[in-house]
Amino acid sequence: MLLFNMLGFFLLNILFSGSVGLNMVAPKEVNAGKEFEVEVTLDKGDISSFARFQQDLPAGLSAQAVETSNGEFSFRDQKVRFVWLRLPVESTITIKYKVRVNDRLTGSFKLGGKFSYIEDNERKEVAVIDQQLAIITNPAMDPTLLVDINEFQQMATSKLMAYGAGSVKAIRQDPYLEGNSNDYLVNVLVSKGATDKFAKIEEVVPEGFRAEVVDAKDGIFTFKDQKVKFLWMNLPAEQTFVVTYRLIPEDGIGPKDMALKGTFSFIQNETTQVIDIVQKGTDLKKLDSQQLEGLVKSTLVSTEGQDAFSSYTPDAAGGIDIPVKYVGADKMADMEKQRNGTVGPTNASTLSYTLEPEKGVYYRVQIAAGHKLVNIKQYFKKFKLQEEVRTEQHEGWYKYSVGSFYVYKDARDHRSQLWTSTPIDDAFVAAYNNGRRITVQEALMITNHKWYK
Repeated sequence: MLLFNMLGFFLLNILFSGSVGLNMVAPKEVNAGKEFEVEVTLDKGDISSFARFQQDLPAGLSAQAVETSNGEFSFRDQKVRFVWLRLPVESTITIKYKVRVNDRLTGSFKLGGKFSYIEDNERKEVAVIDQQLAIITNPAMDPTLLVDINEFQQMATSKLMAYGAGSVKAIRQDPYLEGNSNDYLVNVLVSKGATDKFAKIEEVVPEGFRAEVVDAKDGIFTFKDQKVKFLWMNLPAEQTFVVTYRLIPEDGIGPKDMALKGTFSFIQNETTQVIDIVQKGTDLKKLDSQQLEGLVKSTLVSTEGQDAFSSYTPDAAGGIDIPVKYVGADKMADMEKQRNGTVGPTNASTLSYTLEPEKGVYYRVQIAAGHKLVNIKQYFKKFKLQEEVRTEQHEGWYKYSVGSFYVYKDARDHRSQLWTSTPIDDAFVAAYNNGRRITVQEALMITNHKWYK
């Protein structure tokens, strides 16, 4: 132990659960503005099925994989994850990742982690004991800019969404006549900040006008019930961009009232933020990049009357965890025959429960997921469900869901009813568009439905 201290490293305590052991090595001190490496060694015994290692990092730290041992690495929402659908055959495996510390941070933080796995058809977990890491302040940093990592964490939790939303701007140029016609052109500039997916412009057009698209910047344009909408699944790559639509007077002349009102909606930290579009008398298409930057910085946006809403859902699996059972070689031949056309009674029965696509946007309630296809009629009988369970394959999982709802609130109400009337207390709402899974945020944007807790 003395040797580890002399080297500036320590070994995080090992915890055992049955035959599974987990230990983690990391620096005792880390430098602001630099990276440090974390090494996790797993003594897995004869565990071979689905498993996951997860670690929460404080705000201000970011992670990147170094060695994955054939696992799938991800870092999102301050969570380091390594996921294995099937663990390597070796009894001991090692994963490594490097963590970068923000230049401005000081203080100390805790580092922990947990390993989840399936054994004897039960879900089990091993956690390491939290340990303290000290941050060595960046000597080149102005002391007035330093922030304690724990204060930064609290600030990030309470203000990060507001900060992120504040960096996003939407500016409408005063509508102007197009040439010698009575048609008006409307330019809307978007400065997207850190957001890059699932966004929407919505403008209310005065009565007496109809609208048509001029430049949608790869978005989907619609005009219905006096509302102009631009919808993006993925925003343009540019940091700022301008969309244009044309307002055409129904009577050829048009009303004198050209008051427009609109909003820009986008996803920030699992939450939909809505800001007002600000109108200015600046010709957006004549500004160079420096002038555009100045315009964006000087524009104050309002979210007054606009409610942010969250549609966070649990892990990708969701609902009941169905243990993984791997079949032996003797059964694989039978399965292969079934794939090639000789489908037995059980498989034929399962096929009848396959989820079929529906038209448009709709919602279902996911109740379970697993890497093993189960006999739906037999497995879910014990939960006393009143509706038919359907299955689909998605992201390596067999996912099981019930219901079909075209209004989000109806799906939410059904989810709540399942929580109280069945043992399935972590069911959640899943969204679809023409049979394809999408996020609930995206579905709400497309349908303009309201979100409910």
